[in-house]
Amino acid sequence: QVQLVESGGGLVQAGGSLRLSCAASGRTFSSYAMGWFRQAPGKEREFVAAISWSGSNTYYADSVKGRFTISRDNARNTVWLQMNSLKPEDTAVYYCAATIRIGATEPRAYGYWGQGTQVTVSS
Repeated sequence: QVQLVESGGGLVQAGGSLRLSCAASGRTFSSYAMGWFRQAPGKEREFVAAISWSGSNTYYADSVKGRFTISRDNARNTVWLQMNSLKPEDTAVYYCAATIRIGATEPRAYGYWGQGTQVTVSS
């Protein structure tokens, strides 16, 4: 089992950057593939990025490709989401999640979720 805690959200102007962190508890962190999702008000939760258990494979939604980078450090039980060139449409609550399925993009594939961190991008 793994518990997840996100941090790093905040208010940023369009074009700016933020780095989200997700700290995991438990000795089995390296056994899980990790993902980032986001949910804007009135919208469904959507896939943002995912990374394999080793970090050698990454996956991105088309809307963030080239702007966001997912990474992880298994020794530190942490996964990050570096977000550059932020746009107002990136405004949402961002969640990290854990799964045993590498490359999964559907929320239902993820069994463990953090509480979320708010990202607001002003125009």
